[in-house]
Amino acid sequence: MMEGNIRTILSELPEGVTLVAAAKTRTPDEVRRAVDAGAQIIGENYVQEAEDAFAALGRIAKWHFIGHLQKNKVKKAVPIFDMIETVDSLRLGELIDRECAKLERVMPILVEVNSGREPQKSGVLPEDAESLLHELARLDHVRVQGLMTMGPRFGDPELARPYFQETKRLFDQLSKLGIENTEMRYLSMGMSNTYKIAIEEGANMVRIGTKIFGERDYS
Repeated sequence: MMEGNIRTILSELPEGVTLVAAAKTRTPDEVRRAVDAGAQIIGENYVQEAEDAFAALGRIAKWHFIGHLQKNKVKKAVPIFDMIETVDSLRLGELIDRECAKLERVMPILVEVNSGREPQKSGVLPEDAESLLHELARLDHVRVQGLMTMGPRFGDPELARPYFQETKRLFDQLSKLGIENTEMRYLSMGMSNTYKIAIEEGANMVRIGTKIFGERDYS
């Protein structure tokens, strides 16, 4: 079932749209099956789960961090991930930069935008994104490669459209600035319930979990 889901999604995604298989709460065996079925990027929400999966599987795919990264977890996250999609402060960027310097590597990052201005969600407010990009551009071991936003996870998918539109407008605006050491390449928006609308509004990276793996077992 999982394998068929992935193949169907990959066949339906428009050219130029990248799939991130969101593996929250999934076992290393499920992750391996997803990769075998064609998933090239695995998204993890929690560093501990990522550590377990990475220890079992290694670099069978690219690993993206797509959850809220706690500052005290940065040291453990940096050796695992190929991209961190959820940077929303200079301080977090500085911590990633410091750990990457120790490993002599550069971490691609996306800036998370709280387009819905929801107080319970992380992300920089749209009006503060430009200044954050300028600050992050001064760091030697991180490179901004675009933006990411969440949008509502449940409910009518159409409710997410204004959030995606706002983030795409911001993405286009920032792309025109030519900020040094910044490449506005990826716009990561949309999950299982909303990814089709996100693509309509300009997303070129989508994070899909339930539609691949099925509903999570919370028991």
